[in-house]
Amino acid sequence: MTTFKDSSAPGIGEASSHKLNLAEIFEALVGGNLSIRITAYDGSAAGPVDAPYGLNLKTPRGTTYLVTAPGDLGLARAYVAGDLELVGAHPGDPYEALRALAGDLEFHRPSPLTLAHVARSLGLEHFKPIAPPPQEAVPRWRRFAEGLRHSKTRDAEAIHYHYDVSNTFYEWVLGPSMTYTCAVYPELEATLEAAQENKYRLIYDKLRLKPGDRLLDIGCGWGGMVRYAARRGVHVIGATLSAEQAEWAQKAIAEEGLSDLAEVRHSDYRDVRESNFDAVSSIGLTEHIGVHNYPAYFTFAREKLRVGGMLLNHCITRPDNARKNKAGSFIDRYVFPDGELTGSGKIISKLQDIGGMEVVHEENFRDHYALTLRDWNKNLVEHWDEAVDEVGEGTARLWGLYMAGCRIGFERNIIQLHHVLATKLDPKGGSDLPLRPWWDA
Repeated sequence: MTTFKDSSAPGIGEASSHKLNLAEIFEALVGGNLSIRITAYDGSAAGPVDAPYGLNLKTPRGTTYLVTAPGDLGLARAYVAGDLELVGAHPGDPYEALRALAGDLEFHRPSPLTLAHVARSLGLEHFKPIAPPPQEAVPRWRRFAEGLRHSKTRDAEAIHYHYDVSNTFYEWVLGPSMTYTCAVYPELEATLEAAQENKYRLIYDKLRLKPGDRLLDIGCGWGGMVRYAARRGVHVIGATLSAEQAEWAQKAIAEEGLSDLAEVRHSDYRDVRESNFDAVSSIGLTEHIGVHNYPAYFTFAREKLRVGGMLLNHCITRPDNARKNKAGSFIDRYVFPDGELTGSGKIISKLQDIGGMEVVHEENFRDHYALTLRDWNKNLVEHWDEAVDEVGEGTARLWGLYMAGCRIGFERNIIQLHHVLATKLDPKGGSDLPLRPWWDA
């Protein structure tokens, strides 16, 4: 158990009666080996004076957020509300500061005496919970008014929370492709637009699509895959639970003259009645449906396919199959309410277990998602003033924080991104696929 008796900060030892200032408290909680500079509204400071990045606690409200929700949730509340500042970083892309901070935020487990010392120094008023920033979703236990987790009603509300922010805001962050999923970079120097186009090309080729085929794109977003396939003569139905996405996509389809081939519906994918598709693509949907729903989800996809049809599942995953499925507090309350992640092995096994489908290929695009997030943060910085005018500074700060933090997660193998490709077998277990992969990687 850590006691902090060897800390360089004065008065942190358990036996001391010295009242800790805010910087000393932070130093106590992280063990006293800071690489960033900590400053606070009480005038205290800790860490290297010449550190390129720092953390500035600006208000007592920020202290209350940090104390009442230790960890990433409290940090997010204080940062989104403007009570905590990442010094040396643009709020649209705080990646470098977060990476430096992440090296310090390996919190020790203080002893009860140390915690009591911290509590006496802070004062009891900071331990009384206060209202979070307005950008925060209600906790899971309060969402039952919207239905059971992953019911149609509650899924629709979760998608509305994240995706119906502002199409204009998304245009600035995502760029012309309006694609909010991992790109596939043909080389490190590729632009975001080239990488997104390459991603759609790769999925199109993996699915063995050709002019005249029929594609169902579930969770289609703003219709990037829908329009890519339709431009090549494929008949496509896309489904999204976001009304703003559907409206934007239908307008884009009409403007490109693709209305005779493509349609995006404001609909739960479970309400699509058509079947006998040549392919089903699911690009960034599985994260939202809940792991316990995988069997029903993959059964739905199988029943929509003709014999010999292809399924491509593109999904953020964990690096193993043993960790809990639920997202952490910050992601659940500020980014993807009710989101769940698991390992690629569990996705594959659930797909195999429904019967009638054969997994023929899978691959990991973890490094590509880090690059994608880098470019989204860059776009947000370039359009920062417009973004703040459109959605408010708190929401803009939230997006900068979320994307930069996720970039670190992909770089450190905390999360991954996998393609799983499968085909629907004939009743005797046969398929007509080539012996080796038929696409250009």
